[in-house]
Amino acid sequence: MMRILYYDCFSGISGDMNLAALLDLGVDGKYLISELAKLNVEGYDIHINKDIKSGISGTKVDVILEEQNHKKNYDHSCHFNRNLKDVENIINSSNLNSKVKNISLEIFKKVAQAEAKVHNKPLNEIHFHEVGAVDSIVDIVGAAICFDYLSVDKVESSKVEVGKGFVKCAHGILPVPAPATAEILQNVPIKAEVPFEATTPTGAAILSYFSSRYTENKNFKIDKIGYGIGHRDNDDIPNVLRVFLGEVIPEEKYIKYKNFNENKNHRIEYISVNGEKLDEYDFNDKDYKVEDIQVIECNIDDMNPEMYQCIMDMLLQNGASDVYLTPIIMKKERPAVKLTVLYKSKVEEKIRDIILTQTTTLGFRKYRMQRNILNRNFTKVATKYGEVSVKNAYYKGKKIKSKIEYEDCKKLALKNKIGINDVYKEAMIQLLKQ
Repeated sequence: MMRILYYDCFSGISGDMNLAALLDLGVDGKYLISELAKLNVEGYDIHINKDIKSGISGTKVDVILEEQNHKKNYDHSCHFNRNLKDVENIINSSNLNSKVKNISLEIFKKVAQAEAKVHNKPLNEIHFHEVGAVDSIVDIVGAAICFDYLSVDKVESSKVEVGKGFVKCAHGILPVPAPATAEILQNVPIKAEVPFEATTPTGAAILSYFSSRYTENKNFKIDKIGYGIGHRDNDDIPNVLRVFLGEVIPEEKYIKYKNFNENKNHRIEYISVNGEKLDEYDFNDKDYKVEDIQVIECNIDDMNPEMYQCIMDMLLQNGASDVYLTPIIMKKERPAVKLTVLYKSKVEEKIRDIILTQTTTLGFRKYRMQRNILNRNFTKVATKYGEVSVKNAYYKGKKIKSKIEYEDCKKLALKNKIGINDVYKEAMIQLLKQ
């Protein structure tokens, strides 16, 4: 059975709230402290206590900085100027296991990349300020230690509360979420209801590294629940991070056909075992979906080819159904590329703006077409490297083909520092066992 760790971030997430929640879930506090000692970093102490916030009992973690003689809080005016190389040296020279080291370094890299983009500086010139401080190093490496201890197969999260207002930091007064936090949480669903900084850059980096999906659907059997007590007081929403440890309920799906007009067309519905409606399509008697689609095309012969990948990504992120390039020969035998974008009419303005402002074209062709699509769904296969998505296609109610998703294989290959072919082969083995 697949073990899942689910973050319920109704009041945001910070590094110390994460540590507290995972300790409350069952991670051994003495084990955490003994592993952190392998960093050979001095000048701090960890206090782990039971506490109550707004009537909820949980665990609270305080990282006490001896040299400053104060408790960790959210006054960001005090900072340390370690850069990424300094942090890497601390982690790599420790006696922590390789998995914990790799996780820690990847989380720090997320923060460094966000700071570099926000401040428009090269990665090696970024100083971490708050996140380079001893307490933040403890938070991030501690998160890696706890994750390794729990040995979960997947991590999911709810929508993330980020808060609102302003926060004082090393760069002055900044809006909430802080720019680095906002950068890290790109493509993550957020909300802003509490009047303070609910999610910190450290918390955002930890969550975005571990979580593979953001959903309010808790499709698992609960084994344990942990509560991490925060340092804020709020009358409306308890400043608490809740985490669940459970076992995933397999999303077995069945197909239900029903007539909805006199032309023998059908509507196909996907429904999970718990009754949740997953998707719905209209199919004709050939058992495939027929839909109208818009097409924009333009010929480009004067643009740096390195730019195409970025533009294609932008188009897909803004609602394009498909994007592809075709080599062509234009007048005067000039080699060129035809950019083709398929999209629904509701996103036309975004698609048009990207093509006209981000490419060198002076115009485009536009027309409408119809496409037929086999019924499909997504399932998961569990590999020793992590979960991989599989796209399944159906015809006349039967599965006729399956395709392992490249992006999942790429992500796991980078995360585990192995070849993508190794992940793909392992996924194929597990798929054939089903």
